[in-house]
Amino acid sequence: MKIIIGEKIAKGLRFGIAISRFNDLFTRNLLVGALETLEQHGANSADITVVWVPGAFELPAALRPMAESGKYDALLALGVVIQGATGHAGIITSQVASSVAQITADTGIPVMDGVIGAQTTEQAMERSGGKQGNRGSSIAETAIEMANVLKKLGGKTR
Repeated sequence: MKIIIGEKIAKGLRFGIAISRFNDLFTRNLLVGALETLEQHGANSADITVVWVPGAFELPAALRPMAESGKYDALLALGVVIQGATGHAGIITSQVASSVAQITADTGIPVMDGVIGAQTTEQAMERSGGKQGNRGSSIAETAIEMANVLKKLGGKTR
């Protein structure tokens, strides 16, 4: 039996991060968590590209050309959507998740969905560096692991 596991070694890998400016009080914390984690696992800051977009809904519009460029081993989508009086937040997070999955399927480049869907600002705070950790950090670890798994499977490489 052959078992394939992706190590959490980021050295030599290139990462792209698309991040939402909306709710940047929280998204900046997600970015810090992602960058710290990538660098702790050996990524070179010169191999990380950060693209800011207006809101979470715009993340796939930046992620698709990044994935199609062939310049990245993995991509991260970072954003925070907080539920208001309408169901708009659920629609956005669902659409972004669907689009991220489609980009991965279409291009073979792993795109990690790090968009937080929160009911309250307190929940957003807890998941962007508070009691429940930092979603940016956990998504970065997942991106590293998936990039390594796909390399072992003969997936796309730069």
